[in-house]
Formats: sequence, structure tokens, C-alpha cells
Amino acid sequence: MPFITVSFTIAEDPPNRLDKAIARDVPAEANLSRSRLAKLLVEEAVTVNGTLATDQKAKVAQGDVVEITVEEAVDTALVPEDIPLEVVFEDAHLIVVNKPVGMVVHPAPGTPRGTLVNALMHHCGDSLSGIGGEKRPGIVHRIDKDTSGLLVVAKSDEAHHGLAKQFEKHTVERKYTALVYGVPDAADPRLRGTRGVSFEGSNIMKITTELARHKHDRQRQAVCFSGGRHAITRARVVEAFGAPPSVALMECWLETGRTHQIRVHMTHAGHSLVGDQTYGNKRKIGREALPQAARDALAEFPRQALHAAVLGFVHPVTGEDVHFEAALPQDFQGLLDILG
Repeated sequence: MPFITVSFTIAEDPPNRLDKAIARDVPAEANLSRSRLAKLLVEEAVTVNGTLATDQKAKVAQGDVVEITVEEAVDTALVPEDIPLEVVFEDAHLIVVNKPVGMVVHPAPGTPRGTLVNALMHHCGDSLSGIGGEKRPGIVHRIDKDTSGLLVVAKSDEAHHGLAKQFEKHTVERKYTALVYGVPDAADPRLRGTRGVSFEGSNIMKITTELARHKHDRQRQAVCFSGGRHAITRARVVEAFGAPPSVALMECWLETGRTHQIRVHMTHAGHSLVGDQTYGNKRKIGREALPQAARDALAEFPRQALHAAVLGFVHPVTGEDVHFEAALPQDFQGLLDILG
């Protein structure tokens, strides 16, 4: 595997530790994150003034010459595919896309082609500078195949590390639009008695549970209260449809981001997503509540009515607060038009 050498000089007033000093002064175009630099120190790939340096706490001085030997990013086995993408934002470090319904995010057994990653490999081309030594997009979060909406993907190791840290700390803003059966209400005694469900000001429903793989179906997630992963979803009613109200448009936002979290949590609360083939259950809506055309449209909607509408985070390289929004896809908006 080919190697390259990154050379630079420690600038004035350096931090009092080698690892912090090289993280501050390494050229941005090298795309080496703090975690990658720490590994390179352990792997004896760093010299200071020609002497091998492995002690992360070693002292450095202004003018010291640092050389880092690193494997050049290589092409991966992932196949680039010319698949149209709706790019919301892109720079040298990351790309934000509005993923369509039906597209899988990452290749896996059964879906080796036609994924978002395949499309990004083609779209980004040589602008991918290397994630963990490979020229590939850095996936830091995913949404389900039949969920539409916003995803941010790293193009460099530095961006990948910075984004992953924000997702780990749950500081990324993620809001989803969902259409559910029923209308959640703080006055509903059934909801008040559902374990893990509570209400905050302005009738915001908060669902706090743990999530784990279903005991009998490994493709599904299930609510539990021990032995799983902590999960918090908040949701509020945006609009109710029907007389009496029978369906609600919800804004849901994630404090954590577990697999299928909104879908599982809303079902746990008794308000499953319209069209959810895995966790939902089609409900009969009375003739007096909605016209026949609206009831038919709800029953026939072929996928979970869920859209990742808002995404906000701190740009991992520039430090700028960024915020993106994506309109509902045509099928979801069409369903609302029929209901409205």
C-alpha cells in the first residue's frame, strides 16, 4: 500500500502535549482527525525533528518539525453508480442529501447495489479524501429504506470524526414529520397510564424507554425497560384530520437515534404510523370521520408515513451552525392533500 508523508512545523505558543499540538497544527488538507492522529502516534508513524515520537504527553516547542507517515487513501470495493441525488448542501468536507423513498443507505447482503453509498461514490468521485484510509463516504447516521429525508455524510476523516462525536453526544437537531392513527392528547387516561409516556408543556408527548431487538423477530425492534438502549422521542400534534379527529400529522424529534425509534415508540404509545408494514396496524376509521376517498388513501398508503424534515448541526470543520429543511415527498404530500 502506498504511503505519503505529511510534514509541518509547530506554530507559536503550542499546547503542552504533543498530541494536542499536532492536532492543532497538522495541515487541514491532510484530513487527519484527532482520533486518527492518536492511532498514528501509537503505530510509530510520527517523528519530531527526525526522532520517533510515541508519547502523547511529550513536550513540543515552536519550530519543531513534525513528519507523519500515513497510508494513502485507497479505492474501496464499493461500486460507484450514476444514480440521481438531490443534494441540499455540499462542500469539501461533507454533503447533505434528501434521500428518496425506496433507497437503502448502505450496501448489505441482499442490496449490494443501488444504495445511497453507491450513488455518493459516483457523485463525489475524487473529492472523497479518505475515511479510515479508504476513499468512501463516511456514514454517521441512517434512515430506513422507506423513510425519506435529510442525511449528512462525511467526505473526509476529519468531518467523519466531528460528526460522529455530535451524534454520540445527541447534539444534532433531527425533526421528522409523521402521520399517525389517532390524535395523542395529554388528557387521554390511556396514554397517561402507558409506561414510559409522559407530557411536557404545550402538550408535547415524551416517550422514554429502552429499545432492543425483538425476541422472536431479529428484523424488528421492541420496547423494553431493562437490557436495551436508552431511547427518548418527543412529539407534538401539528394538525388533526377527521370529525371526530382520527389521524394526526406529528412533528417528532429525537434525543437519541436508535433503529426504527420513532416507529416503535409511536406504536408503543398506541399511535402507529400510517402505512407502517412492520410495526403498524391498519385501523378502521368510521364513515362519519373521513370521506371514503380519504379512508381508502390511508388504507392503501404503501410505506410508513415518515420524513426526516429538519437537520441541524455544527459544521465539524468550520464550526458554523448549519440548518437544513426538506419538503415532504410527493406521495406523502398527496396523502395530506386528500385528507385536507
